[in-house]
Amino acid sequence: MATPKKVQTPKKTDTSTSRKKKPGTAEKKNPSVKKATSSRGNTNRPPKAQNDAPGWQLLPGAVRPEALKPVEPLSLLTDFDIELFQAGHHHRLYEKLGSHILSYQGISGVYFAVWAPDAAFVSVIGNFNHWDRFSHTLHPRWDQSGIWEGFIPGLGQGELYKYYIRGNNGEHLEKGDPYANHWEVRPHTASIVWDLEYTWSDTTWMRQRHKINRLDQPISVYEVHLGSWQRPDKHNEEVYYSYQQITERLVPYVKDLGFTHVELMPVMEHPFDGSWGYQQTGYFAPTSRFGTPQQFMAMIDAFHREKIGVILDWVPSHFPFDAHGLYRFDGSHVYEYQDMRKGFQPDWNSYIFNYGRNEVRCFLSSNALFWLDKFHVDGLRVDAVSSMIFLDYSRPHGAWEPNRYGGRENLEALEFLRELNKTIYQEYPDVQTIAEESTSYYGVSKPVFMGGLGFGMKWMMGWMHDTLGYFKRDPYYRQWHQNQITFSILYAFSENFMLPLSHDEVVHGKSPLIYKMPGDEWQRFANLRLLYTYMFTHPGTKLLFMGGEFAQTGEWNYKSELQWELLQYGLHKGVQTLIRDLNALYKKQPALYEKQFSHEGFAWNDLSNHQDCVLIYYRQGNNPQDTLLVLLNMTPTPHEHYTVGVFASESWREIFNSDAPQYGGSGVCNTQVLKAHKIPYHGKENLLHLRLPPLAAVVLRQE
Repeated sequence: MATPKKVQTPKKTDTSTSRKKKPGTAEKKNPSVKKATSSRGNTNRPPKAQNDAPGWQLLPGAVRPEALKPVEPLSLLTDFDIELFQAGHHHRLYEKLGSHILSYQGISGVYFAVWAPDAAFVSVIGNFNHWDRFSHTLHPRWDQSGIWEGFIPGLGQGELYKYYIRGNNGEHLEKGDPYANHWEVRPHTASIVWDLEYTWSDTTWMRQRHKINRLDQPISVYEVHLGSWQRPDKHNEEVYYSYQQITERLVPYVKDLGFTHVELMPVMEHPFDGSWGYQQTGYFAPTSRFGTPQQFMAMIDAFHREKIGVILDWVPSHFPFDAHGLYRFDGSHVYEYQDMRKGFQPDWNSYIFNYGRNEVRCFLSSNALFWLDKFHVDGLRVDAVSSMIFLDYSRPHGAWEPNRYGGRENLEALEFLRELNKTIYQEYPDVQTIAEESTSYYGVSKPVFMGGLGFGMKWMMGWMHDTLGYFKRDPYYRQWHQNQITFSILYAFSENFMLPLSHDEVVHGKSPLIYKMPGDEWQRFANLRLLYTYMFTHPGTKLLFMGGEFAQTGEWNYKSELQWELLQYGLHKGVQTLIRDLNALYKKQPALYEKQFSHEGFAWNDLSNHQDCVLIYYRQGNNPQDTLLVLLNMTPTPHEHYTVGVFASESWREIFNSDAPQYGGSGVCNTQVLKAHKIPYHGKENLLHLRLPPLAAVVLRQE
C-alpha cells in the first residue's frame, strides 16, 4: 500500500476562528496565495460600496450592480447535465460544479454550485461577507439532483470561501469546495476562487505523445515526492521550494539521468504532511504548499519541453475525516458508504468512496479526466486498487459483507474501474493508467472487452518482494533459492507489468535499498548494481523511487530531503552513473522494450547452474539482430573463463557490465569481441568463453 498505516489526521482543523475578531480595514485586492492566506486573519472588514468594489466590472449595456440580488438564480447545468450526473456518466463535472468566474447581465462575479443532497440550507461564506452564514444563500435545483447553485456578483480571483451547510438532521457544517481549484496553505482550510487559464507551450509533446507512451516503447519512471526531494533547509519541515524552484532543479536532473517519465506522489491538496498526499481534501487542486495551479502547470510544461512524461499518483480509494473535507459532507454519508463494513478503511483510518452511487462515480471519473485535460498529465497511477476491489481487504472474518453472489469482490468498484478506464482511453488514447494492485486478480491490465479492468499497466508487486527477498540472502545461500529469482518469469506476461522499487520499500523500518544488500561495503554496492541491472533487463517497464539512484543510506523522511551529500563519495556517484547508463541502454536496445510484455521477448539460456548462482537469458525484439544475452553472477566469485552455449554462430560484444570501474566495480570486463565456437554445449550449437565478474551483470549483443 502507498499510505502509512494508522494515519491520524486532525478531526477538525482551522475553521476561521479569526472571524470573531472586530472589524478591520484590510484592503480587498486580487490576492496571490500568500495574500489570500494572510487575509484569513482579518475576516471582518467593513463592506465596501458595491459600485466601487474592485470586483465590479461593468460591461456595455450592463445593469447597475445594486439591481442584482446578493445571490442571483443562475445555472450552468442543462437538463442533459443532470441526466448524465444522475446516471453516473458525467465525466466533466469540473466544468459545471465548484466556483467559476463569469459575467451575468454585464456584471462580473462567481457562479457557485455544490452537490449536497441531504442539506436543508446551503450558503457561501467568506471574507467578502465576513463569514456571514445567512447573507448569500444558494438556491436548490428543482430537479431533485441535490445541487445548490447561484451567482454572486462582484467576486473574483483569489476570493476565500466555504460552504455553510445545515443538514436535514440539524447539523451545522462548514465545508471546503470539493471541486475547488485552489486552497489555502494548511493549516488553513478555505477554498479559493481560481481560474485555470494558462498558455501551454507543449504542442510538440502532445502531438507526439502517442508514440512515446506506447507499451512497446521504453518507459522508465522516476518516482518523486516534491516536498522532500530537495528543501531550502533540510532541518525545517515547514519550508518548501516553490513549484518554479523545484522545476529549475528537478527537470534537468531527471533529463540528465535519462528517465522517460516522472511520477509525482499525490500533489492534490491534503491537510496532513504525514499522509504523503494520500489522504486528500482537495481533489481538483494541486497543493498550495508550493504555489499556484498555473505554477504547477508550468512544471508539467517544462517536463514536456524536455520530452519527459508526467504521471500523477491518484487516490480514488479513500479519503480522510477532516471537518472541512468530504466526510459527512452535508451531515449524511454523501461520498462514503453508509455501512461501515464497506465505508471505513481500518488500515488508514479513512473512509471509502461509495462506488455504487452514480454521483460519486461522476465525481471520481471527472477528477481523473480533470488532470488529463486541464494539466496535460500523461498518466495516472491508481493507488490501492486491491483495497477497492476486495470487500474483505484488511478485515477479519465477520467484519465484511459478501456481495450479492456471496463473493469477496466489490462489484460496484469493479464496474467503476472498468468504466473509468474505458472513458479515459476513449477520451485520451495516448495516456496510460497504472494500477497498484498486489493480488493475483485476473486481468487488471487486460482490456474491458476481454473481461479485464482496462488498466494499461500493473505494478509487479510479486517481483518486487521476491527479488528483494532473494537479494537479502547471503550469496552463499542463494544457490538453494534460485526459484525465488526465476519464478517471476512464470507469470511475467500474464499482465502488462511495471517493475517497481517504490517509496513503500524504504520506509517504516524496512531500510534503504543499499542496506537490504548483504556483505561488506563493496559487496553491498555490487549487489545493488546487480539488482538494478537485473531490473532493467527483466521484461516490463521500470520505476525507481528517488534516492535509490545514488544508493541513499537513510530511509526516506518526508520531513527532510534526500542525502545529496553522499554524491561526493565514489561508490554513490558510481551508482548514479550506472542508473544513467542503464536508462540509456534501455532506450537504445529495442530488445529490452519492443516485446517487453510478450513471452516472445524473453527466453532462458541457462538457469541450471545453481551452485555458481549464474542465470543466463535472452532478450529479443522485432529484429533478430537486436538480440541480447544477459548473464547474472549472484555470488562474489569471478569466473575468468566461463562457458555458455549459444545458438547463434555470430560474434558477441559486451555492451554493458555492472562491474565496470566507472560504477565502482572491480573492472572484470570483456574488452574484446567474443567469438562463438562451433562446438555443441548445453544443447546449443555453439559456445562462448567470457569473463564473468563478481556480483555483477554482463549484457552482450550480437555483432
